[in-house]
Amino acid sequence: MSAVKNEVKLVFPSRSSNEGFIRSAAAAFCAPMDPNLEELGDIKTAVSEAVTNCIVHAYPDKLGLIRVRLRCLEGNVLEIQVRDSGRGIENIETARKPMFTTGGADRSGMGFTIMESFMDAMRVRSAPGRGTTVTMRRRLNSRS
Repeated sequence: MSAVKNEVKLVFPSRSSNEGFIRSAAAAFCAPMDPNLEELGDIKTAVSEAVTNCIVHAYPDKLGLIRVRLRCLEGNVLEIQVRDSGRGIENIETARKPMFTTGGADRSGMGFTIMESFMDAMRVRSAPGRGTTVTMRRRLNSRS
């Protein structure tokens, strides 16, 4: 396990208006790691997808808490953990398939696919009725 160089934890209600805030917070947190614009865009998109999943799927009928932990690890690795205590996922393998959604006709079913494509590693743990934790890692290119 890589040593933690810096860490921040944020807890906020599952309001869609908070999605933009957490995108900005993630970008600000990793700024000292000197990401390029593409990396920054990828990080913001992955965080946005993970938080949106919590809002839409974990708490579809009520507000709940979303917990985000951002960590800067040795080797210029950013770790992002997004956790909820919502409905959970019945079948993670099925949920990770492109185009699968439980969010209705207006959802694309591409959230996990997008997160995975922008990160170097992604792990999803979930238990029905207890919530879901998505942990993503991305090594940022050193420009120095």
